[in-house]
Amino acid sequence: MKVAPSILTANFIRLEDELKSIEEGSDYIHVDVMDGHFVPNISFGPAIVSQIGELTKLPMDIHLMVEHPLDWIDKVIFPTTEFITIHAECNRFKESIRRILYLGKKAGLAIKPSTDVDFIKPYLSQLDLVLVMGVEPGYGGQLFIQNQLRKIEELAQLKEENGYHYEIQVDGGINVSTAKQVKDAGATIVVAGTFIFNYEDRKERIESLK
Repeated sequence: MKVAPSILTANFIRLEDELKSIEEGSDYIHVDVMDGHFVPNISFGPAIVSQIGELTKLPMDIHLMVEHPLDWIDKVIFPTTEFITIHAECNRFKESIRRILYLGKKAGLAIKPSTDVDFIKPYLSQLDLVLVMGVEPGYGGQLFIQNQLRKIEELAQLKEENGYHYEIQVDGGINVSTAKQVKDAGATIVVAGTFIFNYEDRKERIESLK
């Protein structure tokens, strides 16, 4: 299991220290960009994403919770950007996937709890990552929605049957118990925010998820 701590719940006054505290054991740093339209919350923009990239050696896993991703993709391309994930529910997501791949980055597609896997089946062969939201996107600290496990199982089965190469990532409500559940269902990466950053010993929290 790979772990991607979500920087959204970190203390941004101490951003550099917060990033250093989760580097050991982490595989990526998950960066949530919110525009206040696709989700009601607003997080930060490309300038902060750039600073995060400069302050950590971890590859960035950028999650665009935005209405118009084509307006954002080029602005979050930095040397440490590895994944750029957009939502299947946003505007022009098919063109957005092509743009991410054209720019040489790994393309991810996220689905909200109400979106079925069937909706994204035609695009799975193009993807490097599928993100199953375990909660409604926009806010941290929510409880995992249990019926999302069947989506993870379905994605794992489709991946095996068709030889697809995407990572299966789960974001929202992740703790030791739910991390085991999603891993058993076929997930390969978990995103955790409050579970890691709300505790002093971040290394122990990351190791417990692994």
